[in-house]
Amino acid sequence: MALKLKVTLVRSPIHREQSQKDTVRGLGLRRLQHSRVLDDTPSIRGMIRKIQHLVAVEPADE
Repeated sequence: MALKLKVTLVRSPIHREQSQKDTVRGLGLRRLQHSRVLDDTPSIRGMIRKIQHLVAVEPADE
């Protein structure tokens, strides 16, 4: 069974670079305190690392 991560947007992407805004949308996050449960893959980890100052990450309970 693949590991899952719960990613929550905790800071606004307003006044950030366009690439960071695109990464937030690419993860499926739309508004503050919005969470998504995503597979723990290298590509998702890379996206999270790019916007680590905007999100909170924790293991998902599934």
